[in-house]
Amino acid sequence: MPRPTPSTQRFSGFTLIEVMIVVAIVAILTAVALPSYRDYVLRGQIVEGTNALAAMQANTERYFQDNRTYAAVGSTATPPCSAGADTTRTFGKFLVSCSGTPTATTYTLQAVASSLGNLTYTVKQDGSRSTSSLPSGWGANCGTAWIVKRGQTCP
Repeated sequence: MPRPTPSTQRFSGFTLIEVMIVVAIVAILTAVALPSYRDYVLRGQIVEGTNALAAMQANTERYFQDNRTYAAVGSTATPPCSAGADTTRTFGKFLVSCSGTPTATTYTLQAVASSLGNLTYTVKQDGSRSTSSLPSGWGANCGTAWIVKRGQTCP
């Protein structure tokens, strides 16, 4: 059997250029996908805080319906913001609590996520919402709404 000449030999495998092109494509896809994935995960964590605030607001309003005050009355009914009860609740990465002491007609609830740069959401008895200490690159704080995703603006 004749020996193959160098021009007829077949090599298998990839050239260095082909491998470098694949590495470059993977790097570009990663650079695009990673920030989007991080925002997606962060938005999922934010839902825990806003849902917790909504639940605590509902409990506070239920207490008001029964007692006609947000403040503590007597020893039989304990308000959600009572100083005698555990006033800080943990929901995911958020600590939800009352900001200050509720009066007969006012309260302020807040959810703070220290692991997300002290991201803070608040809600008051009249339903007004605010956002402070947003994650880097998410925009400006908002005194009239909850900012829950990158690029959302304050109405």
